[in-house]
Amino acid sequence: MEKAVANKRFKDRVIIITGAAGSFGSNCANRFASEGAKVVITDVVEETKLREQATTIEKEFNTKAVAIRCDVTNYSHVEHVVKAAHDAFGRIDYLFNNAGYQGLFVKAFDYPVDDFEKVLKINTQGIFHFLKAVSTYMVKQGHGAIVNTASQAGVDGAPNMVAYATSKAAVIGMTKTSSRDLAPYNIRVNAISPAFIDSGFMWFRQCELQAQTNSIYYDKDPKVVSQQMLNSVPMRRAGTVDEVIGTVAFLLSDDAGYITGMNIQITGGIL
Repeated sequence: MEKAVANKRFKDRVIIITGAAGSFGSNCANRFASEGAKVVITDVVEETKLREQATTIEKEFNTKAVAIRCDVTNYSHVEHVVKAAHDAFGRIDYLFNNAGYQGLFVKAFDYPVDDFEKVLKINTQGIFHFLKAVSTYMVKQGHGAIVNTASQAGVDGAPNMVAYATSKAAVIGMTKTSSRDLAPYNIRVNAISPAFIDSGFMWFRQCELQAQTNSIYYDKDPKVVSQQMLNSVPMRRAGTVDEVIGTVAFLLSDDAGYITGMNIQITGGIL
C-alpha cells in the first residue's frame, strides 16, 4: 500500500511547546513538525537532551526545530525563549502552553505548604508567564492561537490532589478571561482538560500514589486503583496521548477559527 501523503496544514507556521520533553509535549512537537510546522521546544530538563530531541525532529520531519531550556516560573527565562523564537523565525503562530507538575497525593489537611506553592508556581504562574510573553508578540502581528493544558481535576476536583486541582481550575479561569482580552486582536485561547490518559510514567505514578493515600475513594492496590479509575469512564478505557494532541492540533488549526474561550474535556465521557 502506498504511504499516505502527510497533511501539511501547519506548513511554515511556528509553534512554541512548553513541557516538550514530556509525553504530551514531545507528541505535539512531532505532530506539528510532521505537518510542516517549525517548532520551538522548551523544558526544564538538561539542554543537551532538548537539543537531541530537536535534532531528531529536524532529521525525521525535514523542518526546523529550536531547543531552549526554560524554567517557566522565571519570567526572564520565558521572555528569553519567546524572543529567541521570534528572532529565529520572525513570527509565532501557536503556543501549546503545557508545562506542568502533578504534585503530591495527600489529603488537603496534610498537604505540605511548600509543595502546594510549587505546584501553583509551575502550573498556574508558569502558564501565565508564557501566555503573557507570547501574546505580546501575537498582538503586534495580529493573529495567533494558544492552547493551555488544564485537567479534568480542575473541573470536578480530585481526591488527594488539592494543589493540582486548584492550579488547573485557575488555568481554566485564565483561559476564559484571556480569551476575552485577546479576541479583538484575532488571537484565540482555549484549554484542554484530559482525565485518565495512559501516558506511561504519569499514569502509573498516579495509580501508585493514590493507592498509598489510605483514601475511601481508592483501593490500596495500584492495579485495582487503575481499574477503579477506568470503571468511572463511560468508554471504559484510558485515553491516549495521540487523542489529546489530536484535540490540541484541531484547536490550534484554522478549522477551529471560531472557537475561543473553551475548555475541551478529553475524558471518554466523564462530564
